[in-house]
Amino acid sequence: MYTHTNQKFSVAVVIPSYDVEKYIETVVSHLPALVDFIVVVDDCSTDSTAAKVEQIKDKRIHLIKHEKNRGVGGAMLSGYDLAYQLGAQVMVKLDGDNQMDPAYLEALIDPILEFKADYTKGNRFLHVQELQRMPLIRRIGNLGLSFLTKLSSGYWNIFDPTNGYTAIHRDVYELLDKDAIDKDYFFETSMLIQLNKVKALVLDIPIPAKYDDQLSNLSPTATLFKFPGKLLKGLFNRIGYQYFLYDFTAASVYLATGIPALIFGVIWGIVKWIHSIKTGIVASSGTVLIAVLPIIVGIQFITQAISLDINDVSKSSIRKNN
Repeated sequence: MYTHTNQKFSVAVVIPSYDVEKYIETVVSHLPALVDFIVVVDDCSTDSTAAKVEQIKDKRIHLIKHEKNRGVGGAMLSGYDLAYQLGAQVMVKLDGDNQMDPAYLEALIDPILEFKADYTKGNRFLHVQELQRMPLIRRIGNLGLSFLTKLSSGYWNIFDPTNGYTAIHRDVYELLDKDAIDKDYFFETSMLIQLNKVKALVLDIPIPAKYDDQLSNLSPTATLFKFPGKLLKGLFNRIGYQYFLYDFTAASVYLATGIPALIFGVIWGIVKWIHSIKTGIVASSGTVLIAVLPIIVGIQFITQAISLDINDVSKSSIRKNN
């Protein structure tokens, strides 16, 4: 049990594992005594990951074996469900490839127990020295993904969205729509999108990553071609849910007015521009104005909606409010 402010809390660490036989023993053995449950999910590994776990003599270990690979998201949901059933109050995600330092467990857990967060996640970009060791392709990808994730999830105050070192309170996990959480590498981002739907308070924790000889299972190609579509879908889903289905605010009005105006102005301008090229007749100032004015108004309204959206980020724990 983890003692904090003279109270005891049960903590579970969920370790999604796929072909990590080289690291899993080290990861498990370095977990501190404050951890009550160690849930290792062997996601149909092709090596001896499960066998290595079974050899570890630690009564806290609970091993789940998937007969079919479900992806990191599927593995985590299996682990979360078991940790929840075991009664864990805080559930931490820690990968099995030894890139996450267990020494930072308390840094993730404490804000949750103090009602300063409902969900915490690591941020590698706050440590300059470790950041320089991060492969360039990961740095570039994280910069782009971070902005798109802010837009898609509504959490404008967080960074490093693909960081998988996270912690969540059981009461918050209970509120999430599990079926809507992505089962693949989009898991962390889809978690943020679902957390925003329940207005959970998310907090970044400065935690450096360790890069040794591990290879990332996340393909840059898959990220480039799959993530943008999923992020766009998540954005539309969030906007519809947050500003039109369950609420209607000034941001709703700006979006409902600004988006059609921008689309109309762009289409009108393109059509008249093509017509001018074909006929050789220069468009009148009135025709140009009909295109330019809706575009300006649309951009202004959408910018204002984004500004309101940024200010709408949750600032208090939903558990404290309840």
